Amino acid sequence: MKSKTIILCTIFMVVSISFFGQVVYTCQYKSDADVKVYVSKYKSDADLVVYKCKYKSDAVGNNGLWYFAQYKSDAKKKIYFVDYKSDADLIIYFSDYKSDAGWQKKDKQHLMY
Repeated sequence: MKSKTIILCTIFMVVSISFFGQVVYTCQYKSDADVKVYVSKYKSDADLVVYKCKYKSDAVGNNGLWYFAQYKSDAKKKIYFVDYKSDADLIIYFSDYKSDAGWQKKDKQHLMY
């Protein structure tokens, strides 16, 4: 009985992590995107601080750890980078440090689920 519970919990955790992973694909057309994104030069302007992960397995949770997929079918979210802040659904700032990643404004968090 105990081993079945452990196995079920492990499966649930793996499925949960993969479901909420931030694997994104950059679209060529605005109309194809789930979220329109503007990249800010300043961390203080951002809704979300993003760290680009080198490996897909590192992009877990809805906390700014993004892996850029090569194919649209591999992504959880399709994004389009806009030139103007006023056109964006989400304003991000790219950080060189994984520890900086995270939401600055939690009210936009639903956009990346």
